[in-house]
Amino acid sequence: MRAMQLDGPDSLALREVPAPQANADQRTIDVSVCAVCRTDLQIVRGDLPERRRPLIPGHQVVGRDADTGERVGVAWLHSACGHCQYCLSDRENLCAQANFTGWTVDGGYAERTVAPRAFTFPIPDRFSDLEAAPLLCAGIIGYRSLRLSEIQPGGRLGLFGFGSSAHLAIQVAIHEGAEVLVFSRSQAELARAQELGASWVGGYDEQPPAPLDAAVTFAPVGSVVVSALTVLAPGGTVAINAIHLDRMPSFDYDLLWKERSLRSVANFTRRDALEFLDIAARIPIRPQVQEFPLERAGDALDALEQGTLDGTAVLTVS
Repeated sequence: MRAMQLDGPDSLALREVPAPQANADQRTIDVSVCAVCRTDLQIVRGDLPERRRPLIPGHQVVGRDADTGERVGVAWLHSACGHCQYCLSDRENLCAQANFTGWTVDGGYAERTVAPRAFTFPIPDRFSDLEAAPLLCAGIIGYRSLRLSEIQPGGRLGLFGFGSSAHLAIQVAIHEGAEVLVFSRSQAELARAQELGASWVGGYDEQPPAPLDAAVTFAPVGSVVVSALTVLAPGGTVAINAIHLDRMPSFDYDLLWKERSLRSVANFTRRDALEFLDIAARIPIRPQVQEFPLERAGDALDALEQGTLDGTAVLTVS
């Protein structure tokens, strides 16, 4: 099969490789599309530690079961052990033996992939393949971030950065009754946020009209976390939606004082995925996508890095 394969940092290339073979607990999936995520970029650039070589990246996969024809999605959490304290308490996202699609196991930048049946998800009929792909990471992780921020209906929520995940999260937050304020350096992102219903937009260091009850940071930059803390009301939470930050700068304790909280967002659970896909279909969420053929995965990653994408990049495979 054709696949985009990574042999080391910045070595992504189209190759002919053996098609994977499923075991009894897995599905063989003929890939239709695979969305491109900032985590893919960090894996390809070498910002995240190498866990497999060679590697086929990609963890927002939509395709069809090669045996049944059922349309399914594959996301970042590829598997968990099922018997540790975290798996037994609905926190399988923290399992020490978890595997991750497109990082510790091969992913969806390919014509075919395999995944455990228990970690694949039915795609609501409302969405095309192209629309569904960004839901499988950007959407699910954004949804979990909203949950961990503990934003309540009527609350004032700040979104810091407005890329693929945030443009889906805002649709959920507004649907559930939050007022959303968006912070970004990009005028294009701020304009898109206003189109999607943000009540206020501004730069990372601008003062909003009133303190925030909760915030989610999407930009993978530690200084943005401090910016969010600066405008957070007492008792509020900043949820950090990033698997990798450049660093966390020092800041005055006064910013954390009065029971403000910082909360990292680590992966997701299957419950998150099923809940989000149901909510996404009911709203319905409308992802903005930009198509690239499989062989142009490198161009899609470059555009993501440069901030020139118009929506989420999605690789069309078959």
